Amino acid sequence: PSPQGEARRGAVRLLPRDSAPSPSTTGLLPPACSTSLLLRSLQGVPQRLSRMQEAGDPRGRGQSSGGMRALGRPWVILLTYVLTAMELTCLFMQFSIIPYLSRSLGLDSVAFGYQQTIFGVLQLLGGPLFGRFADQRGARAALTLSFVAASALFLLLAAACSPALPGVALLFASRLPAVLMHTLPAAQMVITDLSAPEERSAALSQLGLCFGIGSIVGSLLGGTLSAAYGLQCPALVALVINLLGAVLSFTCIPASTKGASAHAQAAPPGGSKASVFDLKAITRLLLQPGVLPVFLVKVVCSFPFGLFMVMFSIISMDFFQLEAAQAGYLTSFFGILQMVIQGLVIRRLSSRFSEEALLRASVLVFMMVGLGMALMSNVSHFCLLLPGLVFSLCALNVVTDSMLTKAVSASDTGTMLGLCASVQPLTRTLGPTLGGLLYRRFGVSIFGHVQFAVNFFVLLVLWRQPMLQKTDKVW
Repeated sequence: PSPQGEARRGAVRLLPRDSAPSPSTTGLLPPACSTSLLLRSLQGVPQRLSRMQEAGDPRGRGQSSGGMRALGRPWVILLTYVLTAMELTCLFMQFSIIPYLSRSLGLDSVAFGYQQTIFGVLQLLGGPLFGRFADQRGARAALTLSFVAASALFLLLAAACSPALPGVALLFASRLPAVLMHTLPAAQMVITDLSAPEERSAALSQLGLCFGIGSIVGSLLGGTLSAAYGLQCPALVALVINLLGAVLSFTCIPASTKGASAHAQAAPPGGSKASVFDLKAITRLLLQPGVLPVFLVKVVCSFPFGLFMVMFSIISMDFFQLEAAQAGYLTSFFGILQMVIQGLVIRRLSSRFSEEALLRASVLVFMMVGLGMALMSNVSHFCLLLPGLVFSLCALNVVTDSMLTKAVSASDTGTMLGLCASVQPLTRTLGPTLGGLLYRRFGVSIFGHVQFAVNFFVLLVLWRQPMLQKTDKVW
């Protein structure tokens, strides 16, 4: 050791262990001594920050996505699941009364199709815009707005059941709030923001339990209440549930679930805040590396099954020869399968296999089920194919949603999930016309042939080009 090093160590030993240096003494000390004192003064900072987070001090809140996840208490995610189940229950209550209300008002099947098309188009257009609103205004505002819009829908629906009011006009007017009804994408945004990237698929898969509960309870409540008290009763019950959801969202959900870094990306210092209606920003999001291929896989693979489900009510009557009660049992069986497979099976598989492997498996099973659908001849065959069909659908939705939210920055997860939520309304918009033409000309088997061919092509693309691995990005 040099004499200068010995002098520095001697200077350090001259200072008391617990003394805090004054500015005058710090300026006289050698650089090594100042560094030692600085390191000693920083001891215990992580413990103090941890105590501040546990105590709820806003100064100790995470300044990054990881810090925000540490702040995200489990009850926030649990409440998000409960709110999602409430909204889906009301949605299925609506599905159970709309056909009977249309018939009681004297509307034919063509007018009923117009209602479905209007509902699908409004949700298709509103999904990306609602996602940008959720990114800019936060989870509390997004969930509250969705529940308020749903409350307006059921208020108009209950008014349409009154003989003293213009029921047809109110029924069509009740479709308008659908442009802002996006509770599921808002819930996905909350779960995405408060979960680690490696746990995202498992966390999103739990929404399958909410969907199963909503489909079963909503169908039962809608049918039971309408049979016992009339069609207006389910609409009023759904109105009360949505008002309760709006109050819970406004009072219990955090204003924002994103970290400070995400807000810095969304609104740079000195810059103007982007508009919710900025379509260029939405298009630019799809053109980011690794986003468009996964999004196209999601759209292309789910479209054939969406065509089949759009025509399912007609197929169940004409091809399967089912009564209304039997068709309801089949729908409940579908909901139970989705609840079990997405809530339990996909969660365990996502912890053992990569997302790319699960995506290829879902496309492969889709292809095999499509071949079976082309050969089925009765409802028993369809029931045997249904578990594989539900597995493919759940795995495709969960994995692609997880991969797409990882491919974009934390400030854009809501917009990305809004785009994902537009896939199903797109099918409901184009499906009735295209599905009707295919079914009338080729029969039920054409849906299986289309599903097999489309997924076979997608599987070849996935196997030859590992482009989906680019989406595993950490922000």
